[in-house]
Amino acid sequence: MSTSSLTMEIHTLTPERWPDVEELFGPRGACAGCWCMWWRLVAKDWERNKGQGNKDAFEVLVKAGEVPGLLAYTDGKPVGWCAIAPRMEYVRLERMRIFQPVDEQPVWSVTCFFVARGFRNKGVTAQLLQAAVDYAKTQGAQIVEGYPVEPKKGRMADVFVYTGLASTFRQVGFAEAARRSETRPIMRYVLKQE
Repeated sequence: MSTSSLTMEIHTLTPERWPDVEELFGPRGACAGCWCMWWRLVAKDWERNKGQGNKDAFEVLVKAGEVPGLLAYTDGKPVGWCAIAPRMEYVRLERMRIFQPVDEQPVWSVTCFFVARGFRNKGVTAQLLQAAVDYAKTQGAQIVEGYPVEPKKGRMADVFVYTGLASTFRQVGFAEAARRSETRPIMRYVLKQE
């Protein structure tokens, strides 16, 4: 797993942790007013809600008791986010040709990460991804899927790797299940239920 020296605690995003996600995402909602709603809404609805509307929708989801993902903390401070839920909750996946289902098996999807600027490149994403796999298993998932970026060469700007890097998914134990785009594999982690 991660070679990070950061000591982290990872928790599900629950209503009482809402102020922590607000702190982590900041006034821009993590990126361009997204508030982790991009995968959950069709394009026109996401654009119409951009900013406060997406924040309100995300807050309603959390306060209703849904667990849309995990928060990472170090020294009590929120430093990272990972979105995970059953694939059917992410309507945009169904509309994207390169991310059409691999097969008929039900999967849980890891759709995005957000790590606070001072904590990037320190293994936070890998630890969140492993925790997402572990969480999905507790919820009865048999397959966890991700849609990371595999840059052709060199480093990509952080804004373009919000779905994670394929190398991080491999590090955690995911394997490529399909590739319909040169730089966007579909990665899977098959869980063994006990």
